[in-house]
Amino acid sequence: MENPDGTTSLWRPVGLAELALLEESGFTAWPPRLPDQPIFYPVLNEQYAAQIARDWNVAASGSGFVTRFTVATAFARRYPTRQAGGRGHLELWIPAEDVEILNAHLIGLIEVVGEHR
Repeated sequence: MENPDGTTSLWRPVGLAELALLEESGFTAWPPRLPDQPIFYPVLNEQYAAQIARDWNVAASGSGFVTRFTVATAFARRYPTRQAGGRGHLELWIPAEDVEILNAHLIGLIEVVGEHR
């Protein structure tokens, strides 16, 4: 979601393991991707993030969390938006090797805005 102030809000559903890594960073950085994860894909709306957290993360680990973070819109536009299934299922596809660059462009902290069990 592009904001009037030139920033973009993005959401990412996470499980307990990724949440623990976020906590270790003080909610200031996304952890590096695992070798079998070539893409970091935040989503463009909170509803889709909640659906993933509820339907996938809860099934996989017993709980799912919705996070929100902000970057400059000019930075977010560097990466393609992909539709993953349904009409509102929009993701930003950031190559795994760019996660450190993404972290350098975070504005503020990564926030937990939802929890599903």
